[in-house]
Amino acid sequence: MVEKPEVLKKNAEPLRVDPSFKYEVMKEPDGETLKICFQCGSCTSSCPTARFSDSYRPRTILRLAQLGIREKILPSPTLWLCTACFTCTDRCPQDVEVAGVLRVLRNLAVKEGHIPGIFPELASNIYETGYVYKIPEMRLRKRAERGLPPLPKASLDKVDRLIELAGGTKLMKPKEAQ
Repeated sequence: MVEKPEVLKKNAEPLRVDPSFKYEVMKEPDGETLKICFQCGSCTSSCPTARFSDSYRPRTILRLAQLGIREKILPSPTLWLCTACFTCTDRCPQDVEVAGVLRVLRNLAVKEGHIPGIFPELASNIYETGYVYKIPEMRLRKRAERGLPPLPKASLDKVDRLIELAGGTKLMKPKEAQ
C-alpha cells in the first residue's frame, strides 16, 4: 500500500495559512504564473520524478502555495526533487511556469534557512575549487598516467565574483570560515 503524503494524512497537525505567501511567490519572475494554475494535474502526470517518488507531486506543491501553506512547502526536502527538466512547464495547458514557481519556492526556502545538507557542501566545493566535486589527487594522477590532459583550473577570482554578484557569498563560504 502506498502511504499518503504527510499533508494528506488525517491525523496531521493543523495547517497554518499565510494569506500573503502566494503574493510573495507571485512577486518573483515566473512566480506570477502560480495564480493561473487550475490544478489539472498535467505537471504531475508528465513529471519523470513523480513516476519514481510517492511524495513528489508538483501539483500538490503549487496548490499548497496557492493556499498559503508555507510551513509544509519550504522546509520539505520534497521541494528539492525537481530536476528542472521543464516537462511540467512544456505540458501545462495554462502556461504555468511550474519549474519556475518551484525555483522561486526553493529560493524562498533558502532565504529561510531550509537547505538540504548536501547543498552547502557542494557550494563550498565550488567556492574552494570551482568544481562541484573535489577531484581526488589519485584521479588526477591516473589521468596523467593515461596521457590525458590536465583538467582546466578554475579562475577562483571569477568564481568568487560570480558568487558575490548572485548574493550567495554567505552560503558558499568554505566550511572552516562558517
